Amino acid sequence: MNDNGAVIRKAIEWRGAPMALATVISTWGSAPRPRGSHMLVHQDGRLEGSISGGCVETDVLQRAAEVIAGRPAHVHSYGVADGDAWEVGLPCGGEIAVLVQPVTDSGFAPHLFDRIAAASEGGRALTLATDLATGRTHEGIVEGGFLNRYDPPRQLLIVGAVQIAQSLVSLAQAIDVRPVVIDPRGRFLTEERFPGVELDDRWPDEAIAARHPGESTAIVTLSHDIKIDDPALIAALNAPTGYIAALGSRRSHAARIGRLTAAGFDADALARIDGPAGLDIGAIGPAEIALSITAGMVTGFNARG
Repeated sequence: MNDNGAVIRKAIEWRGAPMALATVISTWGSAPRPRGSHMLVHQDGRLEGSISGGCVETDVLQRAAEVIAGRPAHVHSYGVADGDAWEVGLPCGGEIAVLVQPVTDSGFAPHLFDRIAAASEGGRALTLATDLATGRTHEGIVEGGFLNRYDPPRQLLIVGAVQIAQSLVSLAQAIDVRPVVIDPRGRFLTEERFPGVELDDRWPDEAIAARHPGESTAIVTLSHDIKIDDPALIAALNAPTGYIAALGSRRSHAARIGRLTAAGFDADALARIDGPAGLDIGAIGPAEIALSITAGMVTGFNARG
């Protein structure tokens, strides 16, 4: 999944200015940025995003300036094939191909940024196709074109406003995953305990269903109260949720699986639950447990592509 949100927002902010868009269209080996990553370049030299983590950005900036000045869209490959690779290349050993196109109707039309933003706001993915022969990007799927899927932002629905949730909120925000804390217990769910975080005091099944969780959503139950956690897990399993996890011991998780089996879920469905939640890092204390859950969530998201 690509983290192009900042690029989309900046393109809308810079609307009307001459710009160029660089996109990673293929990767090989240990490429530092995934296929579909963008870097946006303003005529005055400002930029947003990255296509190599700094390895080839200087060269791409020059190519972007040429495109803004009228050069047609074009593709350039970078690798470690020659002696200049350390100066303009990928010393990590990977290879990438980068498309640089104007932000115009003949390249990447400005209104497409609005379409991506609108889809994202509605929790929907949007696929755009680029004809590499012409450098023009279209909405939808075009046979033989370069396809780039823009997924909605990742979000984490935390069920249970407990101490671990406080650390988990901070870690999620640090990796650009939007947290929401869900708990019908008003004494736990307070602005004082979760400053600046979206809070939802509905019962978890209702709160989760209202948010239409998909592949970009993680749901983690932390309350240790089966009246709260089980309905949340049922709602998560009834949707194409990207990552599902439940805190607890192996013994409590076995009991949980028994209850959910009785509720009608088969083994394949129940295998979607990461339980006990998180990677086994020998975590001790709320902050380390939150770290293990965050690592599990990232692993789960990335495994889905």
